[in-house]
Amino acid sequence: MGFSDVEITGISYDSRRVIPEHLFVAIPGFRVDGHDFIPDALARGAAALVIEKAWLERNPMPSTFSVPVVAVPRSRLALAWLAAAFYHHPARRLKVIGVTGTNGKTTTVHLISAILQKAGYSTGLISTVGFKVGERTWANDTHHTTPESLDIQRLLAEMVEAGLDYAIIETSSHALALDRVAGCEYDVAVFTNLTHDHLDFHQSIEQYFRDKSKLFLLLGDTFSKGIKKVGVINANDRYFEELKALCPVEVISFSLGGPATVMAKDIQRQGVETRFTIATAEEEITVCWKLAGDFNISNALAAAAVAYSQGVDLVAIKNALEAVSCIPGRMERVDVGQSFPVIVDFAHSPDALRQALVALRPQTQRRLMVVFGCAGERDRGRRWGMGQVAGELADYSVLTTDDPRSEDPADIITEIEAGLRAEGKVVGRDYEKIIDRRQAIAHALSLAGDGDVVLLAGMGHESSLLIGSEDIPWDEKEVAQKALEALWS
Repeated sequence: MGFSDVEITGISYDSRRVIPEHLFVAIPGFRVDGHDFIPDALARGAAALVIEKAWLERNPMPSTFSVPVVAVPRSRLALAWLAAAFYHHPARRLKVIGVTGTNGKTTTVHLISAILQKAGYSTGLISTVGFKVGERTWANDTHHTTPESLDIQRLLAEMVEAGLDYAIIETSSHALALDRVAGCEYDVAVFTNLTHDHLDFHQSIEQYFRDKSKLFLLLGDTFSKGIKKVGVINANDRYFEELKALCPVEVISFSLGGPATVMAKDIQRQGVETRFTIATAEEEITVCWKLAGDFNISNALAAAAVAYSQGVDLVAIKNALEAVSCIPGRMERVDVGQSFPVIVDFAHSPDALRQALVALRPQTQRRLMVVFGCAGERDRGRRWGMGQVAGELADYSVLTTDDPRSEDPADIITEIEAGLRAEGKVVGRDYEKIIDRRQAIAHALSLAGDGDVVLLAGMGHESSLLIGSEDIPWDEKEVAQKALEALWS
């Protein structure tokens, strides 16, 4: 049977989603290999297969297979381009902005969308928090910052169908390294920062940077839509000069202090609000900003620099930024009338935890308290680092569970505890260990009073806790609200 005889009505990389006339793309994963599910895909009616050459060399295909088989060097990359072609290359009909970096990606994506909409453009976005197509929004429950390529292309196709102007994609280093974003045809690449994280995957900070920088290298090869390609880079980051040298297109810089294309001046912190001036070579404007922390000013500047590159005026940028009160799961307040602030944040690395605690210290009259854990089967270097940061910057910590996966939560907590002890902290006085996260949150809130601030770090917007192989429904904000209501009702 020749290829001309086969009609393909859909693509699947999960055999459970295969229906008749689907093309099944077998992807080798970290836990399971999609090639092992070829029999299941065929039983469900797969009309053709894409497999990896290396697998075929080890596993000759049975002669009984009656469907076309295409062997490729990298099936993940093939999936990305097949998905783009199947959906008629939707990214070629959108202006596409990609945001990468260790911290601040999600907030920056949402701020860019808000500014462009205020300027009169229609936007869609793909972020850790959720998806947006025009006015329709829904949660990202994939547990991936950037979904698999087939899902990305499907979302981009929906954006084209909705007649949108821009797609803004939170682009993780994993997605870049694993070719999930091939075919996304970026027009603007944004770099927020790079700090120690994900070294379980990238193996070294140098490789982590190389994988991040792929977003900028893509700008030299993406489809031409008749608009200027731009790289937007944080001039305060230590990798600025290196990334600028690699970028094949014009660079627009942003800076929280110091010279840049777009920079912040005259920063004035007033309680939970900040006033600062956004300045370019042509003009400047003052913004009253509701999101706490210098890192959020940097995120605002990144978004402003993107808008500046697209010709958006500073008045629209100011109006959009001042209208933003919070990003879900990012320094989000929980308030049932209690006498102290409770903040939910996604901080799950040493640097992110440091930034959150530093941002909250000026609001703290008495004790700064933090509840946090560390993910299992991920960069173990985070554990000691997060413990050390909490020991240095928090007055009281509660160590608990955060997506342990197959690891023992108690073992993870012990590794975090070593960082606290290195700062001279003593269990029972300066910190407590409570494996059950719900109980840990309730414990911290029961101790808090006037003048205290409580940070619940690590889960943020996440809708489930990954314990073993089970996804347990979870809503950090709701858990905190119920605990507060029990104490304050």
